[in-house]
Formats: sequence, structure tokens, C-alpha cells
Amino acid sequence: MAARAYWSGRIRLSLVSIPIELVPATKSGAKIAFHQVHKPSGSRIRYEKVVPGIGPVDADDIVKGYELDKGKYVLLTDDELDEVKLEAKKSIDLVQFVGENEIDPIYFDRPYFVLPDDDNEDDAEAYVVLRDALRKAKKVALGQIVIRGKGSIVAIKPCGDGLMLETLHYADEVKKASTAFKDVPEVKPEADMISLAEELIDRKSKKFDAGAFKDDYQVALRELIDAKAEHRQVRTIEEPRQSAKVINLMDALRRSVGRGGKGGGGSGGGSNRAENDNSRDETRGEGSKSESHSKKTKSARKTKHAAKARAKPSRTKTSKKAKPRRKAA
Repeated sequence: MAARAYWSGRIRLSLVSIPIELVPATKSGAKIAFHQVHKPSGSRIRYEKVVPGIGPVDADDIVKGYELDKGKYVLLTDDELDEVKLEAKKSIDLVQFVGENEIDPIYFDRPYFVLPDDDNEDDAEAYVVLRDALRKAKKVALGQIVIRGKGSIVAIKPCGDGLMLETLHYADEVKKASTAFKDVPEVKPEADMISLAEELIDRKSKKFDAGAFKDDYQVALRELIDAKAEHRQVRTIEEPRQSAKVINLMDALRRSVGRGGKGGGGSGGGSNRAENDNSRDETRGEGSKSESHSKKTKSARKTKHAAKARAKPSRTKTSKKAKPRRKAA
């Protein structure tokens, strides 16, 4: 079954006009959604729009309001809002081209597949020409689209055998990173730490594959729903154990690089250095254990000799009797 078009119109580049359709590139039904249900009766809960002190109201009596101050609203009717809506346009004018990596990912909003109109061979050829030209130039086309009275910036770029359109946020809709990260402390880590982190990143680097990841929460939720529907015991879904809190960052990096050495694709020099450092650390640890054992042995010997000395009878010289003192006359 063909996907239902979200929007249909034309892409315009100067005098070239290409008929296209937009199809959502994501599935909204992939996530499990819930309804609120009244437990005693099993009926779904519905909400009524009410006014405090008045009760339920008719939909015709409801207007939109913008809050200026606490409790003070500017009221707007649907007719007034319709007057300021942008006129629906059935074309996307490509007005600018930028490098494919120049747009900060924070601006991207929603993706759509751009499908050509198969009814006309010339139109299909124009579609392919635009796709290949953008790919060779390594550029992204920018324009604006109006859907349901609201305008959006759009970016069009090659995607596999076709084109993809992504809506973009306007500048005033995006927060500044400098404001968000103003409290991040200024720290200058050691060069060795960064080098070890780079090696760890290199060993774990590979081509992106979204299929390698799964939503464990959705899997567990689906199992719970299926188990309750089938009146059986819920299967336990194990989660990976979290490691203990890292105290020494350098030691943690060394150990991480050492563990990843067998299956890694990075250079071996850093791994050997890390392993040698670990060996030296272990050697120092064994040396300290031997010294500690020697000290304990010496202390035990001293304690034993002291106990024997206390057990022997004390040999003291017999004191001579003191001569009696003459009484004073």
C-alpha cells in the first residue's frame, strides 16, 4: 500500500518546475501509546471542557487567548487567525544553496521523502538531474514551504536514489549553545588522557547502523502487554549492569583501551603503552604487598620477644638493709 502524501506541489529552480509529493520519513505508530481508563467500569475516560463556576461549555463559545499578564488575555477568533495565515502555496522555490555540512543539526525538525511524479517522463528526468547535481556539488537546497497556513524553512538534499526534505527551525526557535554551556568549568586535561580517549573512540568507530540499537523500554512494554493479554507470566528482560563509579579517569581510560585491544581496529602502540602501564601498576602493587608483609612479620617477632621477656621472673639485686637513723637529741 502506497504511503499517503503529506503534501503535493512543485519544486521550482529558476524556470525548472518539478512536480513532487512529500511522504513522512518516520512512523508515529512505532511507539506504544496509552489511553486513560476508568478501572472499576473499564470505560475510557473522556474530558469535557469546563469553566470554573459555570460547568461544561459549547465548542462555539470557545476562542483562543494569548496571556499578556496573569489572568489577562487577548482574545482571538478563528476568523481573525485565518486572516493572518499565509496563503497556501503549491511550490517550493529553491532560493539558496549551502554546503551539506554547514547546517547545524540543531536546526533540523522533521524529515520527509520527496517522491517524483511518475506520470511524466520529462518531470522524472528533471527530478534525477536535481538529485545528481546536488550530490556532485555537495550542496543542500534551501527554500520555504507553506502547509496549513504556516511557513517553514526546508532543506532538500540527496538521499539514496531520491531526495529528502527536512523542515528547519527558525533562528528565534533555537537556544544559543553559549548560554546553555556557560556553567561548564574550564578544565585542561592531560594530553595522555585525550590520546587514550581518541584511541578508544577510534576502536569503536564504524558505519552508522540504526538497526544495531533497540528500544529496550518498548520491548519490555510490549512483552508486558502481550503477557497480560495472554494471561501468562511476564518474561524478565535483563538490562546491562551499570559499572561502579569511576574514581580515577586516567586508570579507567587505560583499562578501557586495554579491554578493547583484541577486537579493535586502531593502532596497537597506545594499547601496548596502556598494558605496560597497567603491568607497572600491578608490579608496584605486588611490591607494596611484599613490603607490607615483611613489616608485619618483623612486628610479630618483636611482639613475641616482648611477651617472653614479660613471662620470665625479674632478677633484682637484694638491697642492703638501711641503717636506722639516730634520733635527734
